[in-house]
Amino acid sequence: MPNSIYKKSFPFQRPGSYRIRVIGCLEESWSSKLGGFSISTDKKLNGEESVTELVGQVRDQAELSGILETLYDLHMTILLVEYQDD
Repeated sequence: MPNSIYKKSFPFQRPGSYRIRVIGCLEESWSSKLGGFSISTDKKLNGEESVTELVGQVRDQAELSGILETLYDLHMTILLVEYQDD
């Protein structure tokens, strides 16, 4: 994509902080299975379904992919995956 609007390069093989938001309620006990991400849930946001936010550090893109696959296996709709600049 020569005319990409994204000029910044994100390294795939380095640690990074991410924020992930999903529809549904995820118990804090899942933190250890999801790379130690902190988990918080907004109950019934705007009268709609609950939204859970996960924030944490991953070693590389492979670990991030594993976390996203786990959320997919739990049938959670992913709303946001955001890289957090350090």
